[in-house]
Amino acid sequence: MKTPLSTTPYLIRAIYDWCCDTSQTPYVSVRVSEWTTVPIEHVQAGEIVLNIGTGATKDLRIDNEAITFSARFDSVSREIHIAISDVKGIFSRESGQGLGFSVDELVMPDSPNKIEKDREDQFSNTPKQRLKIVK
Repeated sequence: MKTPLSTTPYLIRAIYDWCCDTSQTPYVSVRVSEWTTVPIEHVQAGEIVLNIGTGATKDLRIDNEAITFSARFDSVSREIHIAISDVKGIFSRESGQGLGFSVDELVMPDSPNKIEKDREDQFSNTPKQRLKIVK
């Protein structure tokens, strides 16, 4: 038996389309996890709210696994990647109408910068120095 697909990405696309059709601005509330690429400086309490309207994004794609797009933050273009499982909700800025989704509890790193640092380390070409305390 085939595993059923999640309804979440379909509902996200439906609310997004409804917002656009009614000239409202779609926002997503996102839990920041290791599968999320967002500007870490705008994360508060492990969460970020993003405008995904046509005027704020470029190349927006909402598929069954993720929401991806380019957006400018403080005049710097950034590539955003949000796993569907990290979307807490999608709503209209103007009316507040939308849908919320349950997200599994996630143990966050001690520091919100750990996610960004881990990514930097992953792509670093310089080998890490290993120091040992000698008594």
